[in-house]
Amino acid sequence: MTTYLVTGGAGFIGSHIVHRLVSRREEQLERGETPDTIRVLDDFSTGFERNISPYLAAFEIELFDGSLTDPEIVRQAVDGVEVIFHEAALASVPLSVEHPMRVHDACVTGTVQLLDAARLAGVRRVVYAASSSAYGNTEVCPTHESVLPAPISPYGASKLAAELYLQAFAETYGLETVRLRYFNVFGPRQDPKSPYSAVIPLFITAMLRGEAPNIFGDGRQSRDFTYVENVVDANLLAAEAPAEDVSGRVFNVANGRSTDLLTLVSTLNEILGTEIVPNHLPPRVGDILESRADISAARKFLGYEPRTDLAEGLRRTVEFYRQG
Repeated sequence: MTTYLVTGGAGFIGSHIVHRLVSRREEQLERGETPDTIRVLDDFSTGFERNISPYLAAFEIELFDGSLTDPEIVRQAVDGVEVIFHEAALASVPLSVEHPMRVHDACVTGTVQLLDAARLAGVRRVVYAASSSAYGNTEVCPTHESVLPAPISPYGASKLAAELYLQAFAETYGLETVRLRYFNVFGPRQDPKSPYSAVIPLFITAMLRGEAPNIFGDGRQSRDFTYVENVVDANLLAAEAPAEDVSGRVFNVANGRSTDLLTLVSTLNEILGTEIVPNHLPPRVGDILESRADISAARKFLGYEPRTDLAEGLRRTVEFYRQG
């Protein structure tokens, strides 16, 4: 039996991790085993209770409603925990450009608060949702983990700063930490209604209404779009891998293939049976031009393999938004 804490567990990626943990818990009960304990820490600033409400109603998870910047709620949440999946953040480049201190507090101050509470509570391992935005506009493509980070947005800088704290806590206190640099995660439950929403939910919801999606720039900027269930796989593998292979290290989590935004619109047109032409707007400050991950380290040390490709992930995501 393991006690897990998922920070940001009511959010997009966090709720998918919670769902997988609950599924494993149910399998343990069916086998007559002592089940895992699952906790969620979330202040619902970007997450939604509906993402985890079935598990709350069934008493399958324990909720701590509060912020990572509140030391008392963090202390309570980590008490007795063995593994933390740290997903809580304000994950938006445009938001960070408008409100850099707000993003810094959520991503950096909150992370240090969590790490300090974790090491004092005797937590064994922290798996961290890092970001490919730390690389900036690198000319190395595919990008491997040894590429020197050079973030070009306050969001990328804050995620990198938090990464360095995880590395420092591993070296200083012996806290096992694993950093997973996500590349453009998408899938069901991603919020399309925020002005800071990611590109795929915005494109899908616009095109389902028969509207043209907005592309900032010429549309040739590329991303390594990664389906959310692949990211969940990587998190669980990182939680269970031998410490000597993963602690203090960083791993790219992606598909290992890049797709430009024009091709993305074309693929969505094929899935939807439409012929919608996108609107082109001026480029945005802080946007990265090209992004593709080298995932060989994750394959070698985590046993990670992206099981769901872009087209299948898009089909599943379109179906989710069609159902409302």
